[in-house]
Amino acid sequence: MKFMNILVIEDDRIVRTLVKHVLEKEGHEVSIAERGETGEDMALNEDFDIIILDLGLPDKSGLEVCKVLREHNRSTPILILSAYQNTDTKVTGLNTGADDYLTKPFDNKELLARIDAINRRSQKSGESNNTYECGELKIDLVNREFYVKDTKVLLTNNEFNLMAYFLKNPNRILDKDELTNNVWDINFDTNTNFLNVYISYLRKKIEDITPVNYIQTIRKKGFMLQCGSGSEQ
Repeated sequence: MKFMNILVIEDDRIVRTLVKHVLEKEGHEVSIAERGETGEDMALNEDFDIIILDLGLPDKSGLEVCKVLREHNRSTPILILSAYQNTDTKVTGLNTGADDYLTKPFDNKELLARIDAINRRSQKSGESNNTYECGELKIDLVNREFYVKDTKVLLTNNEFNLMAYFLKNPNRILDKDELTNNVWDINFDTNTNFLNVYISYLRKKIEDITPVNYIQTIRKKGFMLQCGSGSEQ
């Protein structure tokens, strides 16, 4: 794991102290914010490699902070911490733009593993092929840039990683389990709709530039990035 500059937004002194100690022991630089507004300002005005964000903050919810950061096109990976363990809350966090979700109480090794996984997904520059194309779509894994008809399109980390997986596997049906396992490194009940939400985000951003229907739903099977004349609808 590379050494990172990490922002921890957490109001619980015990959790905050523990997380700071664990991360600094690994050599990371850690900044602390005890309130949502403070953490939000820091995240908007400083550069961090990852943000660890509690949901239950005293002045505003972590979901609100996450939403504001994404609306300002801040793509810094976000790991949510929360005592809520139900699937709906996890899905809401991911749909808001978080990259992963860790429930309290958590094991220190799991915290480090989640951070490492997020970092690997965000920094995949050592692949043999760094550029993938499909019709008018092009993705650059080194610079983490996505283009539609040579127009640069801003994607969140989750959107980028999902689009990259589609472009690496064109014209192949990808079921929900494969996508969640390979893009998020997590398992979710396939009845939840968080994956569908991200698919709709990508479709909207692509369709803002081109009428071509690239990401197709294959009924009862999954999704497929279709390249070629068959993608014209």
